[in-house]
Amino acid sequence: MIREGSGQREVWLLVATFLVALAGLIYELIGATLSSYLLGDSVRQFSFVIGIYLAAMGLGAWVSRFVSDTLAGFIWAQIALGIFGGFMAPILFFSYAFMGEVSLPLLLNLVIVGSLAGMELPLIARLLKEIGLPQFRFENVLSFDYVGALVASLIFPLLIVPQLGLMSASLAFGALNLGVAGLSLWVFPQAAKKGTVVALGLAMAATLTALVYSERLVSVSEAALFEDDVVLSQDTSYQHITLTRFRDRLRLFLDNSIQFDSQDEYRYHEMLVHPTMTLAPRRAQVLILGGGDGLAAREVFRHPDVQAVTLVDLDPGVTELFRSHRDLVALNGGALNDPRLTIVNMDAWKYLEIAQESFDVIIADLPDPKSIALSKLYSAEFYALAVQHLSAQGVMVVQSGSPLFARQAFWSVAHTIAATRNPVAPGQNLWTLTYHTWVPSFGDWGFVMAALRSPSDRPLSLPEGLRYLTPEIWAQAQVFAPDSSDIPAELNSIRSHALVGFYNAGWDAWFR
Repeated sequence: MIREGSGQREVWLLVATFLVALAGLIYELIGATLSSYLLGDSVRQFSFVIGIYLAAMGLGAWVSRFVSDTLAGFIWAQIALGIFGGFMAPILFFSYAFMGEVSLPLLLNLVIVGSLAGMELPLIARLLKEIGLPQFRFENVLSFDYVGALVASLIFPLLIVPQLGLMSASLAFGALNLGVAGLSLWVFPQAAKKGTVVALGLAMAATLTALVYSERLVSVSEAALFEDDVVLSQDTSYQHITLTRFRDRLRLFLDNSIQFDSQDEYRYHEMLVHPTMTLAPRRAQVLILGGGDGLAAREVFRHPDVQAVTLVDLDPGVTELFRSHRDLVALNGGALNDPRLTIVNMDAWKYLEIAQESFDVIIADLPDPKSIALSKLYSAEFYALAVQHLSAQGVMVVQSGSPLFARQAFWSVAHTIAATRNPVAPGQNLWTLTYHTWVPSFGDWGFVMAALRSPSDRPLSLPEGLRYLTPEIWAQAQVFAPDSSDIPAELNSIRSHALVGFYNAGWDAWFR
């Protein structure tokens, strides 16, 4: 029984409970976030990580009964967590970059870290009993554990990811576990055996060294992952941004998925914007959903009768980057700094729910529907909401993915838009037009145009200075080859999210 100074030791053990709970949930969130970054499908990855981690914690709680020396067991668990939890992100980053494999390292790391985290609470409870507290209450331990988890869940998206990044965060909380081990040795000096102190010192030295060089570690892993030089790498509350350069060529990646290549992005953005802007009778008020890079806005401003543009993008980190980075401002022509443009950093669905304005043109330049969270922005419910903001003669266009690589997904989007009820013509649906073009960085890429009434059939009147789109290209764009032409596809809704399966199955068939 450890009775001397039991009050002070009780306080420390309850504080330690809070700290280890904080670190434990951070590791779980890092694992889930990294797996969604690297593997996609955030809902599936978060479910997988949470399930495995909780099961491993249960295993660790059961294993703790076999630890004979409670104090030594708790301290060694902290040292092990400092190593395996702290180096979780570096291990996963380097596994993916150099071996192209992350699933197995992730699984092993989750089992190890989860098991060690599961041992903590039972061992702390046993220690509190061993120090001879007259009124030990297990609910006190649980309260500190739950509060620690709550704090972790709040600070992870708001502070840890945007301020530290995943690599530094993993190492920093590894250092926290090692700090808990060190302070426990100070509070319980009888546990300060030579082997324990040496192991702790080596682990702390390795972790702090890696933390100091964490940016370099990120650079090394991304240099192996990307063909070109990485000129910017940063985490926001929503995603990981990577900008690469080869000579004067820039490429943007969000969560390791390419968003544009400056060498050919004009093909995509000219086809996205100008057919719709031309067919719309009026272009005074324009809404862009997504498009935080300002490239769609650049094309919109080629039309001199545009009076106001509202750009709605979820991530302020992206819009600020493209407003301030010299090379990116040059690429988008300073569109995000144009006085006619208003940036709203908000979820597109939420914006459409609260907005009161009507628009002559709506351009949906949203991320691909690779997850349920993104699939809702391609649902029947979303399009029903969007058309409520179209003016009487307004026109909308939606980037809709590849009719070749994800054929069923493309036509699911097209059919979903075509089935949307027309709010100004009872019993009728929207007028739609599908088209596509070749973008070397993406392949064959398609779009769906929609309107409350069929736009007048007039020739394409294009602004000067375009590099790709011509009336001839526009005519060709409306013709689909047999292997990309219309096929039956279930409509996408927030009840079924059929689009996610179509999208992932299509791309997997080509590239996995």
